Amino acid sequence: MRYAARRFLHSLLLLAGVSLLSFVFADLAPGDFFSEIRIDPRVSAGTVAGLRAQSGLNRPLLVRYGAWVASVARGEFGHSLAYNSPVGPLLWERVPATLLLTGTATFLAWLLAVPLGIWNATQRGTWRDGISKVTFSLLLTIPDLMLAIIFLVLAVRSGYFPSGGMMSPGFSSMSGLERVRDIAWHLALPVAVLVLGMLPVLVRHVRASMLEAIDSPFGLSARAQGIPRRRLLFRHLLPAALNPLISLFGVSLGTLLSASLLIEVVMGWPGLGPLFLEAIVARDFALVLGVVMLSTTFVIAGNLFADLLLYRVDPRIRMR
Repeated sequence: MRYAARRFLHSLLLLAGVSLLSFVFADLAPGDFFSEIRIDPRVSAGTVAGLRAQSGLNRPLLVRYGAWVASVARGEFGHSLAYNSPVGPLLWERVPATLLLTGTATFLAWLLAVPLGIWNATQRGTWRDGISKVTFSLLLTIPDLMLAIIFLVLAVRSGYFPSGGMMSPGFSSMSGLERVRDIAWHLALPVAVLVLGMLPVLVRHVRASMLEAIDSPFGLSARAQGIPRRRLLFRHLLPAALNPLISLFGVSLGTLLSASLLIEVVMGWPGLGPLFLEAIVARDFALVLGVVMLSTTFVIAGNLFADLLLYRVDPRIRMR
């Protein structure tokens, strides 16, 4: 409990530091929500100044930051000028879609990476391992954006997969099983892009960790005792290789989340990504900060979970 409390406190301090830096950088950015209005010759400078004063943009930085922190404590995350409403409800509408996309992609990527990485480690030095290395290297060189565009073109031309959205027309009249199937069908292409983008990195790390466990004195001793191959790999060597993989799990959450925001925009998934882009274009900095802080919270929570899981499986950390 002491370790968990200490790590939780570190996470809160990190979150507070990110919030302050994000607020300062947003304030340093050129222009604001009313910059476009200034260009219109029909709007006087006094009108723009009055609108900025009404929105609180003319107050000192620390005063605005304190007001924003107070709104975060109330769950509002500031006031969106573009939508003329608190930011919180706008975020909560989009969070389930982003979590569904990121969670599904993370689960499938690790579900494929662990057995593939173990298999690659056992095939070290063979032609199968060479083909696998070349394949994953090619996947690693393809940007996620290009993968998304390729999949989107295939969806439009074939008509087999939906080219955007999360639900089909008439979703409300479907039965429960049909709704699940419809969402899964819309989810297939965005998840495939994220999984293909992350899989080469995960497989390489799993392979390296397993090779280190296989070549360790513990692994050589276990092999010399004649333990069956499947039991040796999954009962003895894989637990010994878990430490770097657990740490990588926390990092992969952040990587997939940042990639998913871009994929959501390209493939029309109604998550935080399109909302984030709209907020940047409109210079709605309260909404930008809301998405940034929510994404940062997910990343820090993923790393915190990885640290606690690592503490549970590695007795050396508990002894320290």
